[in-house]
Amino acid sequence: MLLANRLRAAITKPLLPVAFFLGGVTFDSVTLTRIDRLRDNLIMLLYLSLLGGLIVLTTRADLRRTPPDETVVPGNVKSLVNVQSLIARAQPHYPHAIQFLLGGLFSAYTVFYSQSASLTTTAVFFALLIALLVGNEFLRDRLTSANVRLLVSLYAVVVFSFFTFFLPVLIGAMNTVVFLIGAGLSAAVTIKVVRLIYQQQPVPSRWEEVWTSLPAIVLIVALVGFYFLKWIPPVPLSLKFAGTYHKVAKVDDEFQLEFEKAAWYHFWKRSDDPFHGEGPTYCFTAVFAPVALHTTIFHRWQYRPDAGRNFLMTDRIPIAIAGGRERGYRGYTVKQRVTPGDWRVDVETAEGRVIGRVSFRVEEPEGETPELDTITH
Repeated sequence: MLLANRLRAAITKPLLPVAFFLGGVTFDSVTLTRIDRLRDNLIMLLYLSLLGGLIVLTTRADLRRTPPDETVVPGNVKSLVNVQSLIARAQPHYPHAIQFLLGGLFSAYTVFYSQSASLTTTAVFFALLIALLVGNEFLRDRLTSANVRLLVSLYAVVVFSFFTFFLPVLIGAMNTVVFLIGAGLSAAVTIKVVRLIYQQQPVPSRWEEVWTSLPAIVLIVALVGFYFLKWIPPVPLSLKFAGTYHKVAKVDDEFQLEFEKAAWYHFWKRSDDPFHGEGPTYCFTAVFAPVALHTTIFHRWQYRPDAGRNFLMTDRIPIAIAGGRERGYRGYTVKQRVTPGDWRVDVETAEGRVIGRVSFRVEEPEGETPELDTITH
């Protein structure tokens, strides 16, 4: 009895939900390795299907939108009653299940989108996912039919987030058309769920369907606006490695990257920052793309002579990449002459969404020619 009381007290401690939350996110971070892995995508599809079904069951049950008794076939009364009785007994647990499924999806999306988000405007949507992931822990009591528009809106977000990266993985291409198709599918799936909610009414109300769907559709339209504002990370692409170098050469299947040898206490240095000299300056990147995805990325070189000024673009150089390599498709561009000041190279998609950024400073040479160190990638 004493042991049972201790266990009950431990379960109700305020810190325990936080521990489970952090443990779940950590588990997803370790197990969700590739955005194009079939098993992970099938699991997320299953979560989306179960979530849509539970939203329909929750709103139907709480709003008493069950089929009328006269539609029951006499020979099947016993089995139907048993099924309805089972559903009725499970009804109090629907909010817990919905919260679990939402948490699992938001956690997976946070892992995947974090790999593509950079410290630019593309971090906006990623920040929204984190807010929803954390906020979901406090929404259990609101995940009922009394907040049907909230349920449908959250469902629209998770479906939209899934199609944003799943369609490029499935089709093998990523561009504005593919993104808009995904947004359209998200709206269609959301509207279908709403119609399933209300279809059991004796006299279906189109106005109720529209009123319930409207916030979700407005949210999807706003997320499409995020895309054109370049606020959504360019999933499924992600920057695995990047840096600036004095020289890049390919030997067999490896790239040799040469940079100024650092002092012993800068043991972490793996590229030239600052870069001493006038060039040439090489920007090397390794960008992960799913298997079968072929697209073109760009290195956008930018420069400003003094801090406080805006960066000005000097070059935008394309690199055709192919997917499948675990450590990313490798490539580089070169700037023959650089002047002292702040430089950065944005690695971006054709639409201008930033995959990652390489920042470095160019300074005048310091005396003798520096000794170079070499790493391979």
